[in-house]
Amino acid sequence: MPIFSVADLRVAFGGVDVVHGVSFSVESGRTLAIVGESGSGKSVSLLGATGLLPPAASVRGSVLHKGDEILGLSAGDLRRRRGADIGFVFQDPLSNLYPLKTIGQQIAEAITAHRRVGRGELRQRVLDLLADVGIPDPSARVNDYPRQFSGGMRQRVMIAAAIALNPGLIIADEPTTALDVTVQASILDLLKRIQQDHGTAMIFVSHDLAVVSDIADDVLVMRAGHVVEQAPAELIYRAPRQAYTRELLGAARLGGLVARAARSSLLPALPSMPDLLSVSAIARSFAGRSAAGGLIRPVLTNISFTVRENEIVGLVGESGSGKSTIGRLIAGLDRPDEGSISLRERIYSRPGVGGIAIDRKLRSDIQVIFQDPYASLNPRRRIRSILAEPFIIGTRLDAAAIRRRVQDLVRDVELPDDVLDRYPAQLSGGQRQRVAIARAIALEPSLIVADEPVSALDITTQAKIIRLLQTIRRQRGLSLLFISHDLGVVSELCDRVIVLEKGVIVEAGETGRVFGAPRHPYTVRLIDAIPGKVLRRNPVPERIAAHA
Repeated sequence: MPIFSVADLRVAFGGVDVVHGVSFSVESGRTLAIVGESGSGKSVSLLGATGLLPPAASVRGSVLHKGDEILGLSAGDLRRRRGADIGFVFQDPLSNLYPLKTIGQQIAEAITAHRRVGRGELRQRVLDLLADVGIPDPSARVNDYPRQFSGGMRQRVMIAAAIALNPGLIIADEPTTALDVTVQASILDLLKRIQQDHGTAMIFVSHDLAVVSDIADDVLVMRAGHVVEQAPAELIYRAPRQAYTRELLGAARLGGLVARAARSSLLPALPSMPDLLSVSAIARSFAGRSAAGGLIRPVLTNISFTVRENEIVGLVGESGSGKSTIGRLIAGLDRPDEGSISLRERIYSRPGVGGIAIDRKLRSDIQVIFQDPYASLNPRRRIRSILAEPFIIGTRLDAAAIRRRVQDLVRDVELPDDVLDRYPAQLSGGQRQRVAIARAIALEPSLIVADEPVSALDITTQAKIIRLLQTIRRQRGLSLLFISHDLGVVSELCDRVIVLEKGVIVEAGETGRVFGAPRHPYTVRLIDAIPGKVLRRNPVPERIAAHA
């Protein structure tokens, strides 16, 4: 008998249906994955089924939990069920953990909200939970605040709170999307271990079928509020019936990183182009306690590499490896403590030189695309104004010429002209990132520093943005430093790759060689952590790949 069953679920806002007759169920010990693009209705369906939507939402249908209808229950009764027997793990732990309470207090609240527990027993239970989810030295960390933990460790804290009362069902909504590959793999392993130890049912929401392949027993595919396809995971991956499912499989890069890299390693060597950017023996440290107990924390040590004309170089590594610090130094947003950075053999950044002191011409020659298109665009300005700003600041063009250039930009990034009169909030995540790309190329730079530009996007939107970057590179002949924790994306886009571990370059070379025959143990570990092990062991048939 299913522990959780949804039948003909319909959700509407303001009389407009956004979820259309969704049905699914999950049994104890099994994992149902719900997949689809952003806006497909995955999260709304689960929030509606568990009573977490705002009162303005209309929710109809049937939702059974342990055989009991819960859709019409009072808010209090639903709260008791959610806390005691349905645990939630959400995507962004930093937003879902209260910053002014310790992690111990927050896990304790998850327990005391539903049970009366003595102080000593409560503390021991919290410590046991932290140990269970892999937090090192729980007694020392229990009084720390969320800001004192990495993203992966914060997600472990969220999981500890979710399993505090041994729920029969865990709902994990994009729990690994913002994490690097090794942390993502460890979180997936943790969820699987918890499920095996306790026989828990799990509903796992994701846009990435490669991630889902490592954890799901059954898969439900959604699009625009409808169920497109539903089947055991093996059937979804081996014989998908619907074109949309095949599209998602294609976007998940099912050819496999290693196989693709091996093929690319057989290609001719890249033509020799002159160096555009040269980074020479740079180092950077920040104030803060180091592992050795000092007050200066080294972030980068002896970093040297080049980026050639018309080349895309990938910079990969785990969170905290120093990738974004390198990007900031190259973009002139910070300056190194040692070493130098030059563009076309002109040194523009070294100790005491750089940062805000960089001249306007150089700033226009190096542009940045940031990770979060929601935060990098001014929400109070229309897109027309956002795209006009680089021309107003960096050129002497008149108003009519600026209008023409802005219209050309939106077409270059494959957006319709009507977006110019909209605000960022009226655009999708992919459209926002296209606007950010348009702004970056406005002054025809030689180099773009792209810092995790697709990590906040769903898998199909990622594929479209990658194709756009490839087109822009080809048409404009510019170079990119592409910073990412997603090795699959890097393998598709980059000519060469640099692997960074704890502020040190441990491997570098042409992408096909590095991913096809890695030489450093850390690179091997990164590749082994890529989701989709099941798919790499059982490659998708060529006829399916051809449709994707």
